[in-house]
Amino acid sequence: MKSLMIIFVFLMFLPVNAFRPTLLLGNLNLIERTCRQTPLYDLCIWSLKSSPDSRDANVKKLAQIMVDSLKTRATETLDLIDELLQDGLALDPAMQKALTSCAERYNVIIKGDVPEINEAFKTGNYKFAEKGANDAAVEANSCEIEFPAKSPLTDMNKVVHDVSVVAASIVKIIPTKFSIM
Repeated sequence: MKSLMIIFVFLMFLPVNAFRPTLLLGNLNLIERTCRQTPLYDLCIWSLKSSPDSRDANVKKLAQIMVDSLKTRATETLDLIDELLQDGLALDPAMQKALTSCAERYNVIIKGDVPEINEAFKTGNYKFAEKGANDAAVEANSCEIEFPAKSPLTDMNKVVHDVSVVAASIVKIIPTKFSIM
């Protein structure tokens, strides 16, 4: 009983945030400051906070997390396009043409834009990385306008576009804020 009382007293004097998630408050502040510089604050915050790699990340690593998210979202969209093409939704020639074009655009994002962004990170060419992320946003928008009628990819195209814009925005601040933040 005495040991239980000691444990209780010990727990009373622990700092309030001792049981918080492992995301450090300082880095939480970095994530918030970084996301305030993007046009889609909520998406930025959610994406970065949901990644365990953001715990001890600098701005460059936060940008990399967003690029990784871009690749994941683009891959999920391409998988859906492939399913739609296989499931017969593309029996309509206009739909088949639009889906096929979108598959090509998403292949450009996954096999072209994302590797180029990653290479630009390695070489420190952040303007090129920013351009690659912006190109991915354009590809997602271009996919959306391929459809003559309602697109079955509207939601996913928007997510890929928005993640790309956030990634580009974070990459853009690396050269000016990387050493300060």
